[in-house]
Amino acid sequence: MPSFDIVSKTDLMEVDNAVNGVKRQITQRFDLAGTKCAVERSENTLTITADDNMKLTQLHDLLRQNFASRKVDAKALDFGKAENASGDSLRQVVSIKQGVDAELARKINKAVKGSKMKVQISIKGSELHVSGKKRDELQEAIAFIKEMDNDQPLQYVNFRN
Repeated sequence: MPSFDIVSKTDLMEVDNAVNGVKRQITQRFDLAGTKCAVERSENTLTITADDNMKLTQLHDLLRQNFASRKVDAKALDFGKAENASGDSLRQVVSIKQGVDAELARKINKAVKGSKMKVQISIKGSELHVSGKKRDELQEAIAFIKEMDNDQPLQYVNFRN
């Protein structure tokens, strides 16, 4: 019975490369050089520090540009609320999404069942396992899920016949 898995994994090495690119641009740009602007990564979170709101939005743009150049989907970033930090600066925590969250898994499951496709979806932790009788049905399911407006990047792996 053909099957595949739906996962959401962000390549942390590419995230590191994008963060290093942002750090390099911070030191080179005349409007950001010599400021308290910084981006640090630890585990699945980024911490952005900026002098003011304008510089914070510039760092957001730099992050998105570097993520795009590294072919990492910017939807994987979940920007938190900016809060005041020491020295009249702003700090913002950005979480990097890993794994399909339960709410999105239920949404996908409900939408596929509602479309009357002949595939079965089972939720296994932070992954979804999709199986069906024919390969064409699975390909239709992938196309249907790609058309959905998901706020998280999804990958389709382990396609088996």
